Amino acid sequence: MSTETLQHVALFEKCRTFAPKASQVQAAGLHAWYKPISRSEDTVVVIEGKDRIMMGSNNYLGLTHHPEVLAAARAALDRYGSGCTGSRLLNGTLDLHGELEGELAEFFGKEACVVFSTGYQANLGLISGLVGRGDVVFLDKLDHASIVDGAKMCFGDTERFTHGDLAELERKMQKVPAAVGKMIVVDGVYSMEGDIADVPALLKVAQKYGAVLAVDDAHAVGVLGPKGDGTAAHFGVADEVDLIVGTFSKSLASIGGFVVGPEAVINYLRYNARPLVFTAALPPSNTAGVLAALRIMQREPERRERLWVNARRVHEGFRAMGFDIGTTETPIIPVLIGDFRKTLLFWRKLFDAGVFTNPVVPPALPPSRCRLRTSVMATHTTAQIDYALETFGKLGKELGVI
Repeated sequence: MSTETLQHVALFEKCRTFAPKASQVQAAGLHAWYKPISRSEDTVVVIEGKDRIMMGSNNYLGLTHHPEVLAAARAALDRYGSGCTGSRLLNGTLDLHGELEGELAEFFGKEACVVFSTGYQANLGLISGLVGRGDVVFLDKLDHASIVDGAKMCFGDTERFTHGDLAELERKMQKVPAAVGKMIVVDGVYSMEGDIADVPALLKVAQKYGAVLAVDDAHAVGVLGPKGDGTAAHFGVADEVDLIVGTFSKSLASIGGFVVGPEAVINYLRYNARPLVFTAALPPSNTAGVLAALRIMQREPERRERLWVNARRVHEGFRAMGFDIGTTETPIIPVLIGDFRKTLLFWRKLFDAGVFTNPVVPPALPPSRCRLRTSVMATHTTAQIDYALETFGKLGKELGVI
């Protein structure tokens, strides 16, 4: 279909009107997304032929280049081939999947685990698989898109409450009859704010009203908890949280996702979670790499210790210079700017200076909450952090942000 024809199709009207807006940003040299990385060396990436310090990755423990992770992935390629070419339900389950599920269940202290092909699908499968007609799912308004979309896919009703406002959550739960199935789903660590969910308080509300509590620990695995075992363990309530969801695309250095919880629930999801049943299984190389990363994470707690040293250094550095980093408590550190154009201009100047960050603008956030999302890794060197902070400080003053 030609562009001329496209202009006369009502369904495509939004596409036609979007194009000029995107072109304006590109023409100004401020288009910050889909930047191709031609080479990666842990904390440094090559984009447009230039080395840039990666200050926007979720590779919190720096395991994507660990020799054991890479060796495990290579060995799995040789043994199993490049893909499973089928769903878990049919021909796509490997012994590696079972091994990984067993180790994850043990790691989180739960009865069972099921592995999905992405973390996004894990939330889709959990919520749409469990929440049926007549049930109600309660979501924090800053929950990840995969949680929101899982609620959209389910046949139950959805109630959303203001971020962290448990009084509002309780008011909404009071209106639901006791016999109705209820689930509360929250992020353990919020990916744009960097703050931590109050899991103990959420548990009290859930238990009072007979609700299941599910915590998405995508950004908490490897970061929080005595052994990197997430938000519930961080608060000492892991035994009481019903379900924990996670991803392999952050600390575990690959792609994929999982749900851990009671054996009966996990077994039910194996046959009723459509994103599991109707998609190809996690490839062998990814599965083997995750197993290696999980074992390294447990064997090398110093990585998590180093991650927190680096996170505190960046927190303190930004605050000392006068940047607004909101309520973050984690290695996710947003630099709040507000103005759309200034945010993109700040990103561009950092990019040109060799520091890669992620600009977050509408529709992901309200126009007044534009920001640069930064995150730190265990493997960032002191020199890299110092350079990033120095560059932020210089450009912050130049642009009137501080």
